[in-house]
Amino acid sequence: MTETIATKTDPDADADLEPGHYHLRLYVAGQTIKSVTALANLKRVCEEHLSGRYEIEVIDLLKSPQLAAGDQILAIPTLVRRLPEPLKRIIGDLSNTDKVLVGLDIRPKATS
Repeated sequence: MTETIATKTDPDADADLEPGHYHLRLYVAGQTIKSVTALANLKRVCEEHLSGRYEIEVIDLLKSPQLAAGDQILAIPTLVRRLPEPLKRIIGDLSNTDKVLVGLDIRPKATS
């Protein structure tokens, strides 16, 4: 897993990722409880269902508000799935794992 705390992004970076890899952007506004909770919930879901196949990019809109326009961010926290296409968005603290999995089109791992 690669975690990137970024204020700028490279638009060509997505082209280098292998199929089945998830590139996720989490838009937050500082270190609020909802922002921290959303990141923790996202990491948990990714480790459980996408282990080794994801990249999380955290964009703090307090530091770089102009980046909200690129992914049409209207509320925070917002998670944007950039890859695999199509682009998908989920708003909120990502605490409902089932809704996150459905929103990202991830099939839950079978429990034994």
